Amino acid sequence: MSEVRLAAEPRTEFGKGAARRTRRAGKIPAVLYGHGSDPKHLALPALEFARVIREHGTNAVLKLDLGNGGSELALTKTVTTHPIKNYIEHVDLLLVQRGETVKVAVPVVVTGEAAPGTLVTHELAEVELEAEALHIPEQVEVSIDGAEAGTQIHVSELPLPEGIKLFTDADALVVNVVPAPTASDMEAAEAPAEAEAPEEEAAEEQPATAEA
Repeated sequence: MSEVRLAAEPRTEFGKGAARRTRRAGKIPAVLYGHGSDPKHLALPALEFARVIREHGTNAVLKLDLGNGGSELALTKTVTTHPIKNYIEHVDLLLVQRGETVKVAVPVVVTGEAAPGTLVTHELAEVELEAEALHIPEQVEVSIDGAEAGTQIHVSELPLPEGIKLFTDADALVVNVVPAPTASDMEAAEAPAEAEAPEEEAAEEQPATAEA
């Protein structure tokens, strides 16, 4: 993944009131930290940052233009969104360097169509891996094209670029292909529930025994 250029301005005001003013100006309060350096308080352009996250994911490497010719490379560590209005309230950024390896979570995407008469369950949504900061895969794709019932794909079988180190358990199940339930299977599953209903109704209709 190549770096994405993004303008960033220093913030000199802090607190809830200052954060609200920053957001009203169309920017997102952010903090850049890492490598033992003092945290830098920044304001990011809200629309541009949201577009980067939408198009490249949270593992996009940001090249932050800090003005005066200065720039830093960063990864998005945490994005805090408003629980109701769903806008981005704050961002934590992690300072990275070229050639440095970082540990990130990458989504697993299932492609293709399994064989007819099968049901596919996607058991693992993402894997944790370590990669060079500028070569983090946007996603890990696994194909199930033509897979028959009984096919199972584990983490150890995922196709990964060279140099990637996995931290997720290699035996963890990613995809499971099973026979699709038939109409008779569905009827058999519904039958016990229907059989219990008359017994419950009969119990409700039975008159209560009077105590002596």
